[in-house]
Amino acid sequence: MACLKSILALFLLFLIISGSDSMPRSKTVRRGGRIIKPCKRMVLYFHDIIYNGKNAKNATSSIVGAPAWGNKTILAGQSHFGDVVIFDDPITLDNNLHSTPVGRAQGFYIYDKKDVFTSWLGFSFVFNSTEHKGSLNFAGADPLMNKTRDISVIGGTGDFFMARGIATLMTDAFEGEVYFRLCVDIKLYECW
Repeated sequence: MACLKSILALFLLFLIISGSDSMPRSKTVRRGGRIIKPCKRMVLYFHDIIYNGKNAKNATSSIVGAPAWGNKTILAGQSHFGDVVIFDDPITLDNNLHSTPVGRAQGFYIYDKKDVFTSWLGFSFVFNSTEHKGSLNFAGADPLMNKTRDISVIGGTGDFFMARGIATLMTDAFEGEVYFRLCVDIKLYECW
């Protein structure tokens, strides 16, 4: 009986310790029966400040295309369908907008559904820090109402030459339709 209690206590301790991580766990990929773990993992934040007609000095993104019923200053309707936004956002190592940037997130997103709040992303992380030089390129659908969303890492340059993997996006904060911050958990499965 004492042995059973000890085993049960160890099992419960294991569950408590393994469930205490605050960071998302690395995803593993199965290929041909093998488990493949990421060769590189980074967690970064990018901060998007959308131009709203009053914040030109601080804006890092702007609407460049809008549906006939919209305009290029205010996002169209509830799902923003038809808006095309370009951005040049700072990338930081933590969630503080005023932290020293390690690079820029540059690209676009298109709100592509009428009835659901979702977008399609195409962008690059362009690094300019002492730790990394080069870029990582991303593309994919972003169903914004999901807590986490995966998009593809489709390539890179410099330190990330020919990189491939998955980036898990999580909306970390937002302020109305003017500011949002994404936590990007990057897992590279092909590193050169």
